Amino acid sequence: MYYTYILYSKKLNRFYIGSTSNLQSRLEAHNSGTVPYTKMGTPWKLVYYEAFVEKSDAIREERFLKTGKGRDRRKYLLKSYLEKRN
Repeated sequence: MYYTYILYSKKLNRFYIGSTSNLQSRLEAHNSGTVPYTKMGTPWKLVYYEAFVEKSDAIREERFLKTGKGRDRRKYLLKSYLEKRN
């Protein structure tokens, strides 16, 4: 399985979108500070993920969620989470 995931850093008040074949290991890497892009925002909380059979589909979804239309979809997917956060 391959995963597209969204993390949230309360410290930075930012989301991070990625894809991986091992979600648990990747989350641990983000929170241990070994991922340069996310080390300043630890701890990261997993707020959403999708599972895919094909790696190419997970990467395509990751890229889409990083676009303008993808931003709208993120707001839709995380509506309840965003409301609780405010």
